[in-house]
Amino acid sequence: MPTYLDRYFSTLGAMGPATQATAADGRQVPLAEALAWVNDTARGAHAAGNTVIFVGNGGSAGIAGHMATDFSKVGGVRAITFNDASSLTCLGNDLGYEQVFAHPVAMHGRPGDLLIAISSSGRSANILNAAKAGRQKGCKVLTLSGFAPDNPLRALGDVNFYVPASAYGFVEITHLALLHAVLDSRQGWPTPA
Repeated sequence: MPTYLDRYFSTLGAMGPATQATAADGRQVPLAEALAWVNDTARGAHAAGNTVIFVGNGGSAGIAGHMATDFSKVGGVRAITFNDASSLTCLGNDLGYEQVFAHPVAMHGRPGDLLIAISSSGRSANILNAAKAGRQKGCKVLTLSGFAPDNPLRALGDVNFYVPASAYGFVEITHLALLHAVLDSRQGWPTPA
């Protein structure tokens, strides 16, 4: 009889292949094609002197910070996130928490940047506003979401990754794995031990 951990890791292992990728018009895109789009768009942005911008709340903020570092260090791509505590508390106090990412995206985003907006629920107002601000600045937009398939974030990207799960852990780990897959695809698959 499978243990809790057996079931947990079996479910987690199924999340990547179950992830749905859609284009801006809502049509399904093969996951490998969507991952290649992220890789090509991030590299193209860097080559043109642009930046990959990551935004997320809570666990997704951790993913945003982690991936901004890895895209820069491992991927050699110019990448940033707007998770500085001073900035978040200042903008949250002065403009409202729903604007803590939209404001810096509007200030620093440029046509040709890639904005990666991460929200497990796909309903966080500050992430939705950041995606809209990125679009207004001429950024390409990638969204990563989960929970309900009709979440509003899923309709805002040029490419949208949706993880069909309602548990934060499964959604967040899959978001992190998808972004790592973009970086790891450059070097080929790691050799199993």
